[in-house]
Amino acid sequence: MPEDCTKSLGMEERPEWAELATFVPNKRAPVYNWFYYKEGFSRDLVMKILDMFQHNAEMPVLDPFCGSGTTLLACRELGIDSIGFDVLPVSVFASDVKTRNYDAGEIRRIYAGFRKKFEKLDREYPPLMKRAFSKYALQDISLLMRDIMKIEDEKYRNFFLLALINASMKCSYARKDGGAIKTRIWKAPPLRIMFRHVLKRMAKDTEKIEFKACMTSAEAGDARRLGLEDESVGSVITSPPYLNNIDYTKVYAIEEFFIQSKGLPPLRSYIGSRMSEESFMDLPPAAVSYFLDMKKVIGEMHRVCMKGANVGIVIGNGFTGEVIDSDIILAKIAEDMGFSVEKIIVLNKRFALVERTKKSGVLRESLLLLRK
Repeated sequence: MPEDCTKSLGMEERPEWAELATFVPNKRAPVYNWFYYKEGFSRDLVMKILDMFQHNAEMPVLDPFCGSGTTLLACRELGIDSIGFDVLPVSVFASDVKTRNYDAGEIRRIYAGFRKKFEKLDREYPPLMKRAFSKYALQDISLLMRDIMKIEDEKYRNFFLLALINASMKCSYARKDGGAIKTRIWKAPPLRIMFRHVLKRMAKDTEKIEFKACMTSAEAGDARRLGLEDESVGSVITSPPYLNNIDYTKVYAIEEFFIQSKGLPPLRSYIGSRMSEESFMDLPPAAVSYFLDMKKVIGEMHRVCMKGANVGIVIGNGFTGEVIDSDIILAKIAEDMGFSVEKIIVLNKRFALVERTKKSGVLRESLLLLRK
């Protein structure tokens, strides 16, 4: 990467922020940790970005790839209106559940009505669920799901369903490995006991976190075609999928199983999912579709942003046999769309590996700061 290119884009390194670009700090944060989303960034990073933006609290914040709702939650804590979109149904579901108000006493009252005697309940499960859980865990899922579906208030029904997803994944044989789910049998704790533990913690979390009055919305939507009015957004804070060709419907297939009855639209396409025969910026064919889609996303961001709006995009470089500088390419696309590139903050660096051991270049993870 030419030195004059990095200087013209205002690139600087902040390795002390590396962990903030991951979900790890959220594991310790009440409510933020209700749904593990390994691709997400942290609450602390959102707070830093909003502080850098000096965001006007009267203007809404947009996250067009809302993931597990971190941007929306942080805005709720600050009393800032926010809206998030995602094409992954379980992301929309988790974001919506996490950004609502609950009464801990009502949670305990509802759980007191659950069946305490666990009898046998037969239910047929797909092969993935049979691989991911023991037969005893599947039995517990069936029984708990039966009680959850009887909860009349949809808000609390969804709360308990997210608790079941949370507890189930802690007792699962499955683990996410890149774009695949792998299984390893271990002596997992009884799921019904884990559910009780998770539910108790989540109820306490509702008493720990403080939300200020504001409007928050998580909706199913494609970032390439946002259903928002022109110049209606004050800031954007987001992290699009990286150039890795991961199908998130497969990675989160277990979590998606639990919400199949919610009526959310299935993911039909995602960024870079459709191969393009076009050429673009002399990029290798494997990267062209991704950046053509991201060009549409950035165009939509520019359309919905007010004049003077700030945009923060956490993005990682890709590897398709060669290192693809996604942060620089997106910066150039943004300039072409009418944004000014304020700065690129390099948060993290790692080696691109070929055949798991051979080093083939350095991949950056960066925070791209734009202004309309």
